[in-house]
Amino acid sequence: MAVNEVIAFAPQSIGSHASAGRPATSATTAPPDAVLPERAADAPPPGTPLASHYDHCFGCGPRHPQGLRLSAVAGEGLAVNAEFTVQPGHQGGPGLVHGGILVTAMDETLGTLNWHLSEAAVTGRLETDLVLPVLVGSVLHIRAEITGVHRRKVFCEAEARIGDEDGPIAVRAKAVFIQVRLEHFTKHGRPEDIDAALTGDGLSLAR
Repeated sequence: MAVNEVIAFAPQSIGSHASAGRPATSATTAPPDAVLPERAADAPPPGTPLASHYDHCFGCGPRHPQGLRLSAVAGEGLAVNAEFTVQPGHQGGPGLVHGGILVTAMDETLGTLNWHLSEAAVTGRLETDLVLPVLVGSVLHIRAEITGVHRRKVFCEAEARIGDEDGPIAVRAKAVFIQVRLEHFTKHGRPEDIDAALTGDGLSLAR
């Protein structure tokens, strides 16, 4: 798809004409009986850098050669602040980050919110609005927060800004994560990867 087509089809904002026709609620909206949980007793305090949940994760792993290497810090309450720098290997159109990379960055940041609950969780549904094109070399600042928990479902939302925390909004996202047990990973993952992670690659199941 050409660059001008990418820009032309990019939604402008939540609640604008780009969202016309959408239902007022969706699977990523916390239901009325959802609750805002307390931070877990062993949750990282505000300002604490959050470790990668897996060293080879494309989103946050330090060992992935083409990954985002997104860094996140625990925020106040049920929030997380993260950032990553767009590299040449993240391009879609010439000089512009691939839309899928932006979606991955939002997914990764939203996933780190589960550190506040000290529960492992996986993405159930993710809705993303790509508001502005993002240039290679840009730094994206992402803020995410939990909006409610209902049974095993964790509802959350995030926005990404270009350049600094007050920069223009480039991406908005809402998601629901599903809390899972360790067996989810051992059942569905490749045994050799699970063994390597548990014996030396720093797998953390707080997410």
